[in-house]
Amino acid sequence: MHYAATLSTATDLIAGQDMWDGIAPEAVARMRLQNRFGCGLDIARHTAKIMRRDMAAYDADPAAYTQSLGCWHGFIGQQKIISIRKHFGTTKGRYLYLSGWMVAALRSEFGPLPDQSMHEKTSVPALIEELYTFLKQADARELGMMFRDLDAARAAGDMTREASLVAAIDGYESHVVPIIADIDAGFGNAEATYLLAKKMIEAGACALQIENQVSDEKQCGHQDGKVTVPHEDFLAKIRACRYAFLELGVDDGIIVARTDSLGAGLTKQIAYSSQPGDLGDQYNAFLAGDPVDSPADLRGDVLIERDGQLIRPRRLRSNLFEFRAGTGEDRCVLDCITALRHGADLLWIETERPDIAQIAGMVDRVREQVPNAKLVYNNSPSFNWTLNFRQQVYDAWAAAGRDVSAYERGALMSVIYDATELAQEADERIRTFQRDASARAGIFHHLITLPTYHTAALGTDQLAREYFGEAGMLGYVANVQRREIREGIACVRHQNMAGSDIGDDHKDYFAGEAALKAGGIHNTMNQFA
Repeated sequence: MHYAATLSTATDLIAGQDMWDGIAPEAVARMRLQNRFGCGLDIARHTAKIMRRDMAAYDADPAAYTQSLGCWHGFIGQQKIISIRKHFGTTKGRYLYLSGWMVAALRSEFGPLPDQSMHEKTSVPALIEELYTFLKQADARELGMMFRDLDAARAAGDMTREASLVAAIDGYESHVVPIIADIDAGFGNAEATYLLAKKMIEAGACALQIENQVSDEKQCGHQDGKVTVPHEDFLAKIRACRYAFLELGVDDGIIVARTDSLGAGLTKQIAYSSQPGDLGDQYNAFLAGDPVDSPADLRGDVLIERDGQLIRPRRLRSNLFEFRAGTGEDRCVLDCITALRHGADLLWIETERPDIAQIAGMVDRVREQVPNAKLVYNNSPSFNWTLNFRQQVYDAWAAAGRDVSAYERGALMSVIYDATELAQEADERIRTFQRDASARAGIFHHLITLPTYHTAALGTDQLAREYFGEAGMLGYVANVQRREIREGIACVRHQNMAGSDIGDDHKDYFAGEAALKAGGIHNTMNQFA
């Protein structure tokens, strides 16, 4: 959207109306530029194109991986993108992640809940809409400041500055970025998945992440007790998401198919199989079971045939069936290939530790069947990154014959090792993990699911300790406000961030000289100018 063209359109529109006294074309043009997206579907279509371009760029060069951080409130998402713009000058390759875990823990009317799909399903699209409301407000705020600077340049007769500002407005990069949104296991059957997917897309989501767990048994991917579904059940939900995208005209919407099979040892049902080697037969081949030699051994049992032998699948008192131990990686590979061949765009393999060799081993096998397979990977706070990587270095050193007698493998988290060569090498591996994993293991997108859950807790703990302790008010001033001022954190002028100056501009448009504005000389925010 270009300033001159938008102004010209507004001028022509208003000139054709006899009764619109006091409506200024430039005010209309500015308000239109400050609100570039008419609805959530406009956002979904816009961000899907961004994400597709980024996927193509990654296929050409694995160094072009993308990143995001999880968020549980619109303000948190807004501040992340503002910070990215501030520090890196562009949002390219940076998204937001909407975590079902954080919705359950922080957004449910029931209070804090575990990640088991017990929270209100409508809270997920509501958060998507909230995030984009805050991101659009960031656009309006920043453009509003540019318009004020434009007026000042005009008043000063500075044509060079005026031209520079108009060019900056014309080339403005929106804070509106893709959101990868967690739809859990679909919150019900395929129809329920379709209905919720529509709500999420209408709110602006261009990418939906869905997992292959049983909806009513859903667990966090890093907890025990996970139960998967046969492939056909999962594929029905992938199709439901695709139909939702297509119905709403988001033809290039992205589906992220997540497999929890690596850590899931149970299934709720035996897959339907019509012939040897079909998808159901492949799923059932992973079931733990015992040969049946005599009908007398049976009591209300379900039987399957395996290599000409009747097998009784091992069933628990919960009526769930067990998979054979050690089959997790094979099941993950089959899940990934199947999902990509039936409409998924990206994969998510939930792992129990951040191990590039483990991830790459599975991705290599998937790429034998689907060469351009790409992953979204959870750089999870559920992993003890320090301990994991120190142990990886310890094991590598031991395998190479290096002396590790100064280290106790099980105690490597201890602060006593922080300054050691082993800890430094581990930290370097953590620093380069995303780059290395993207190059070696096909990871297109790295995210941290729950970062601001932890930063909010840590920051609050530090402030409470200081403010309610001996430091008193200095605990806030020295550790929060003074740092905000010196590090250029926009929120130090919290009235401006909340939209006070935007409101003043609107009062000018609506009431002219009669406007009663908040930003006068007595506004204490002027202390931070």
